[in-house]
Amino acid sequence: MRLSIFIVLVVLFSSPVVAKDAVSLNDPAIDIERFKSLTSELRCQKCQNQTIWDSKAGLADDMKRLVRDQMKQGKSDEEIIDYMVTRYGDFIRYKPAFKSSTMFLWVGPFVLLFIGIAMLFIQIRKRRVQTADAPLSAEDVARVDKLLKKQGGEG
Repeated sequence: MRLSIFIVLVVLFSSPVVAKDAVSLNDPAIDIERFKSLTSELRCQKCQNQTIWDSKAGLADDMKRLVRDQMKQGKSDEEIIDYMVTRYGDFIRYKPAFKSSTMFLWVGPFVLLFIGIAMLFIQIRKRRVQTADAPLSAEDVARVDKLLKKQGGEG
């Protein structure tokens, strides 16, 4: 009797472990390379530093399903990306489109680099002018003479 109760409890409380496959890549309607390319262009909204192709998050699985469904409907890559941007915003793209709202992302690094190089040249020029125009004080001249005499006496 105890053995049968034990078996029933084991069967009831042990559920089989099933691996969850987010997207069935065995579907003939899905071109795997195209699917990988598309999902590698889109950012996981939960992880934010991974593509939905690389992410194991549940949200990324949902996004992969959306991409797969769009592919099954015969949509082009551009239409799928536009759909995902409309649904999740520009942040979903790893390579945001060049437009007025993302212009600083594209131009900003070059502007900052130019400003940094300009500041470096200005500092170098100031330093050259300061060292070239600064006369030696009487104390500095005496120190230089002393060093030269000391060096001349050793040679």
